[in-house]
Amino acid sequence: MINYDGKRFSPADHHEDGEPTIAAYRQRGDLLWADFTGGRVRRGALTGVCRPDDTLEFSYTMVLADGVLVVGHCESTPELLPDGRIRLHERWQRYRPTAETGVSLLEELGPP
Repeated sequence: MINYDGKRFSPADHHEDGEPTIAAYRQRGDLLWADFTGGRVRRGALTGVCRPDDTLEFSYTMVLADGVLVVGHCESTPELLPDGRIRLHERWQRYRPTAETGVSLLEELGPP
């Protein structure tokens, strides 16, 4: 079973020319939460659960750099990379007024 506590994740497609969004995950039992900031995100938070199969389900909120408020839901499936890090395959949905759906990849970062 994966323990996400203390792990940090960033978008896999981040390029070095800008500040990445970084999420710092915490976990106690099946309860999962994280704070994230950077890039276009001024402040974000998520709260959810880690399922017995290590998949994550959570709701999130964030304030973007332009002041737009975003609220949504996400399901993430982990993939263990050859170097031991975790890649999260995310399927997300944002609610009105910024309604849209999409997929994204996050990759675990090393220690700060």
